[in-house]
Amino acid sequence: MEQPFDFIREQKQLYQPKTTPGIVDVPELTFFAVDGAGDPNEEDGAYVTALRLLYALSYTVKMSDKGKHRLPGFFAYRVPPLEGFWQMANGQPGVDYENKAAFEWTAVIRQPDFVDEAAFGWACDEVRRKKEIDAASARLMRYREGLCVQCMHIGPYDAEPATVERMEAYLAANGYRSDLGERRHHEIYLGDPRRTAPEKLKTILRHPVVKL
Repeated sequence: MEQPFDFIREQKQLYQPKTTPGIVDVPELTFFAVDGAGDPNEEDGAYVTALRLLYALSYTVKMSDKGKHRLPGFFAYRVPPLEGFWQMANGQPGVDYENKAAFEWTAVIRQPDFVDEAAFGWACDEVRRKKEIDAASARLMRYREGLCVQCMHIGPYDAEPATVERMEAYLAANGYRSDLGERRHHEIYLGDPRRTAPEKLKTILRHPVVKL
């Protein structure tokens, strides 16, 4: 039996960085996205609601070949990891881990390139009909992140500033500067905090950069 396409395994430059900083050029990718604000740790808050919707949509598309609606270009694949783009209130770049209530975020899950507006619309209708989840806050997002510095952070989320400092030092030593602003602090979650000890969590940190 043919194995489903695994984005993490097949696109190592995007999903398997080293624990030392490096440069990556991220191409245009397709996502399901939900925008929101506030502390992501709030029980039953906006962030938790957004994740519930994103996973419902993503698995509806993944399992679409089991039903009568065959999406054009469909191929078997593993749902990619959850990601998030973060900034502070009023569009201030970066993140202040001591003021999570002021976070502004876009939670996303990457989709295969065959997912277009028609597939997105169908998935939204299916989620409303079968799961009774309001999909109005979701959107289809195509985004080219471009030139970035990235690094694998191992440990709790609140310890990320130390890894960010190493990323900034790498930029200064190699002729780049951070370009946070229009592009945002980006995290890709390879570990599940419900099942993984905080000190073992793996999170890709990615910041936009420009070459000096």
